[in-house]
Amino acid sequence: MFTQTTRALRKRVLGSDLVDLLTGPHGVDRYTELVAPTWTLGEGRAKVIDVRRTTPRSVTLTLAPNESFTTRYALKAGQYVNVSVEIDGRRYTRCYSPANAEGSACVELTIGRHDGGLVSTHLYEHARRGMVLGLTGAGGDFTLPPVRPRRILFVSGGSGITPVMSMLRTLVAERHPGDIAFVHYARTAAEACYRDELDAMRGVRVLHGYTRSDEGDLAGRFGPEHLAAAMPAPDIVFVCGPTPLVEAVREHCDNVHTESFVPPSFGTPASPSGGRITFADSGIDVIDDGRPVLEQAEAAGLTPENGCRMGICHTCTRRKIAGTVRNLTTGAVSTCPDEDVQICVSVPVGDVDLSL
Repeated sequence: MFTQTTRALRKRVLGSDLVDLLTGPHGVDRYTELVAPTWTLGEGRAKVIDVRRTTPRSVTLTLAPNESFTTRYALKAGQYVNVSVEIDGRRYTRCYSPANAEGSACVELTIGRHDGGLVSTHLYEHARRGMVLGLTGAGGDFTLPPVRPRRILFVSGGSGITPVMSMLRTLVAERHPGDIAFVHYARTAAEACYRDELDAMRGVRVLHGYTRSDEGDLAGRFGPEHLAAAMPAPDIVFVCGPTPLVEAVREHCDNVHTESFVPPSFGTPASPSGGRITFADSGIDVIDDGRPVLEQAEAAGLTPENGCRMGICHTCTRRKIAGTVRNLTTGAVSTCPDEDVQICVSVPVGDVDLSL
C-alpha cells in the first residue's frame, strides 16, 4: 500500500518532462499501465473491487478510482460519470449515476440490464473483481441544493433509483432534520434494487410500487393518491425514471427537479438540408439526410466513439472544421469554424466539414 508521500513522489516523477520525453510518442501512461492498469496520470480509471448481482436484472459494482479521477472531479450526490469498457476490441462509453453518498472514497454503480443494451448486458454478465474501467467526468445538475429544503420527496422508477440513493444516503449521513419520503417503482419486488437497505433506513418514509404485481405499498401509477400517501405538499421533488413517470410527477407536483437517461427520439425531418457532410479524416462524403451527424457517420461505415447519444456525456464531441450545425436539444447553432460539437445531437445546416 502506497503512503501519501510515496504517491506524491511517484506522481511527480512520472509527470516530469524527462520521463515524458523518454516514453514518447506514446506517453508514460502506456508504460505504467503495463504494471498496473490504474497507474495513469492522464486517464481516469477505476478498479472493480466488488460485484453484487442482487436482482435478476441489475449488477452493483464498487469501484476504486485512481488519482487521475479523484484529483480532477468532486462528485456531488445525484451527478453522473462516464464509464468506458472495452467489448470485442472496441471501447464503449455510457453515463451512469453513482449511488454512493457524497464524499465516499469509492464509487458505487448499480447498472440495470436493458434488452438490447450492449454495455449494460456485458457488465451484468462479465463484470468481475479486478476488472478495470475507464472513469471520467462528473456532471449534471440533478443535485441537492446547498441549503437543504425541509420537506423533500424523491420519486424514481427502475434504474433511476441510483442518483436518488446517492441523495438519500447523503442526507442520512448529514442527519437531515427535515422530512424525507421516497417512492420507488419497479416491475416486481424481486427487481427492486436496494429494497432491504431502504426498508431499514431511518428517518425516511419509503413506499414501493410494483407495476407487474400487487405486492407493493402503492397500486397503479403515480397520481394524487400516491402523493398524499408519501408526502403532501413537499417543498421540493426529485424524480428520475422513464418519461411517463417524470410527466406524471410534473403534473401533480410543484418545484420538480428531473433527470432522465432515456435518449430522445428526434425523427427524420421532412426536408433535410441536402448539404454535403465531409468526414475529413476519413475521406468520406455523404449527402445530409437530416439525421444527427453521429447516425449519418455510422451509416457511412464510420465508428466514432460515443456514449449517451443524448448530448450529456460529450464522448462524441468532434471538431467542426467548417459549416453550420444545429443542436437538437438546445437549439444552439454553431457557425464558426474550428468549433467542437456533439455529433449525437447535431444536425447539419448546409455543407459541413468535420474532423472524423
